[in-house]
Amino acid sequence: MADREPDRHAAKLRLLRTPNIGPVSYRQLLARFGTAEAALEALPMLAARGGRRDVRLADPRQVEQELRTIERLGARPLFVDEPAYPALLRATESAPPMLIVRGDLSLLSRQAIAIVGARNASAAACRFARGLARELATEGAVVVSGLARGIDTAAHVGALGNRTIGVIASGIDVSYPPENAELQEKIATDELLVAEQPPGTDPLARHFPSRNRIIAGLSLGTVVVEAAPKSGSLITARIAAELGREVMAVPGSPLDPRAQGCNLLIREGATLIQNAADVLEQIRPIDARAVAQPVDRFEPAFEDVSETELRAVIDLLGPTPVQVDEVIRLSGLPSPVVQSALLELELAGRLERHAGGKVSLLG
Repeated sequence: MADREPDRHAAKLRLLRTPNIGPVSYRQLLARFGTAEAALEALPMLAARGGRRDVRLADPRQVEQELRTIERLGARPLFVDEPAYPALLRATESAPPMLIVRGDLSLLSRQAIAIVGARNASAAACRFARGLARELATEGAVVVSGLARGIDTAAHVGALGNRTIGVIASGIDVSYPPENAELQEKIATDELLVAEQPPGTDPLARHFPSRNRIIAGLSLGTVVVEAAPKSGSLITARIAAELGREVMAVPGSPLDPRAQGCNLLIREGATLIQNAADVLEQIRPIDARAVAQPVDRFEPAFEDVSETELRAVIDLLGPTPVQVDEVIRLSGLPSPVVQSALLELELAGRLERHAGGKVSLLG
């Protein structure tokens, strides 16, 4: 029998590229219907139950073109239900349904540590990050960062030749910042480059938080070397904390604004680290079996929803995000019924999902 992987990839990508399909709804649809093909067939019915009857599935020609472009670039799609998909990232609620990867996929199965920090980092901080990354990679850890200027670049350079993963906010074929084009290509050739956005996508501001969640999700722990109080690096650290991962920070002078973010993290409970041994001490006690086989909590059972039950769920929702567990408790309905109702509302474009398992009603 001929290999149907290209057909399966096309169906999965078409499901993902259809409007109102997010990470949670994508996985719920696969869990409910078994295949992307079956989910696509059911979408119009589900969206209509949620209040929308003009559902337009993604254009199959555009999907095929995207897959051909990915292949031409020497990359490949990696879907969340495939064995090679990183287990730690899969165990997160907002795991991207598809990654576009280029390079050595075996790095995704190794213990990883994220190193992030300021773009306008000091020379001393860049030197420290470079040395820290080199030591960690030499000890067998994979260093994950975002290929930005400053600390990210230093971390990648330090780990290059051993083990490093670059996660970018653009398409797999777009280099940003431009001066890192050679470094990005070297990582894609010798190590591993990861993107979530389609090829050709520019690194827009809204893409960076998504990139940060991948960096944190891939890693057992996140080290922040230098960061301002309101920076992307602290967003990555916050996501890591929400995921129950280790958060570590390098202390700095209170007179340097670039150290304020790290000092704040330490004051709030992050582990103070001064060398690679400190980092390894935090992650090495973690049971490797928990990394290889994390518990997947995001594929609930489903049940058909009556109009009365759907209205009961809608009445509990509003513009303010609320925990799904709270909706279940207040409605008195079984969890599968509430999950099904929320899925129908999302497919109809009437529900927005937020971090931390919260939802809100749109319009």
